[in-house]
Amino acid sequence: MVTKSMGDGQQPRATLGSYPTPLEPMPRLARAIGLGADDLWVKRDDLIGLGGGGNKVRKLEWTCGTALADGATVLVTTGAPQSNHARLTAAAGARLGIDVVLVLSGGPESSEGGNLTLDGLFGARVVWAGEGGKEELASTARHVVGTLRDRGAVPALIPFGGSSVLGARGYVEAGQELLTQTPDLACVVVALGSGGTMAGLVEALGPERVLGVHCGALDDPARVVSDLAFGLSGTHCPPESLRIRHDQVGDGYPVLTEASMTALTLAARTEGMVLDPIYTGRAMAGLTAAVASGEITPGRRTVFLHSGGLPGLFGHREALARAAEELAVDGDPLRAS
Repeated sequence: MVTKSMGDGQQPRATLGSYPTPLEPMPRLARAIGLGADDLWVKRDDLIGLGGGGNKVRKLEWTCGTALADGATVLVTTGAPQSNHARLTAAAGARLGIDVVLVLSGGPESSEGGNLTLDGLFGARVVWAGEGGKEELASTARHVVGTLRDRGAVPALIPFGGSSVLGARGYVEAGQELLTQTPDLACVVVALGSGGTMAGLVEALGPERVLGVHCGALDDPARVVSDLAFGLSGTHCPPESLRIRHDQVGDGYPVLTEASMTALTLAARTEGMVLDPIYTGRAMAGLTAAVASGEITPGRRTVFLHSGGLPGLFGHREALARAAEELAVDGDPLRAS
């Protein structure tokens, strides 16, 4: 279903998610990282509904709505082998009855399981772009779009991560939704991947109330977020005004960090909440570091945006191996922990 929404030109929008997503207290996790029991709440965009959930659904409502209104017969997008955005684009295509082609970096041996399993289940076709980096990925996507057009299809190219000015509108609305749930919000902590989620939140809440944790997907995350935020409102948002932590990238975007693994384990064991090793694990590690450094303090309402990504855990070999190690038992399996 495509509707028109958000004033200024009545932009087409597809209905894909279920709103509002829950806002839940996390008292045991809060105390474990040095906050008061009522200080930390989690915005559960992992429970948004479509295709296993996640923040990309809010963006796809706008990008897919426009694509359908423009007569598209196939969606094309790009990403890493375990891309959450690719998985949710595939799910959106299934929901909307439109074909999807995913252009992914690497080759068939790059990864297995996780999001790739769901990509196939949703009926998407995959084109592998090799290891040439972002330029080759973009070039391959343009070639795929041209080939589809030559064959009589009407392709729509959905941007990397769903992050464009149009897609970021989804997180302007999310920020407004969050304020109705917790008007005393002091800070929302969010994984900073392709930039659109943080940009939308900055537009809705102001840069002082948004802390992005850089995950390594962008070369210049502050500039990307700044440009997207400007595109949303026309008001200059200087990169230096943004709150971004750069201390959780480690050895690079796909590589599990010790801090992320610690955050995964802590969230699971205090609240039964599952994070992923690339995005929300890093974001939780960044939140923990921000509390330790005094950037986030007890007594003020902090919200952690759970942007989804659970399938990616099952496609990350090192994270799975580390989690499996926790099952190893020495001696009595019923011993007190």
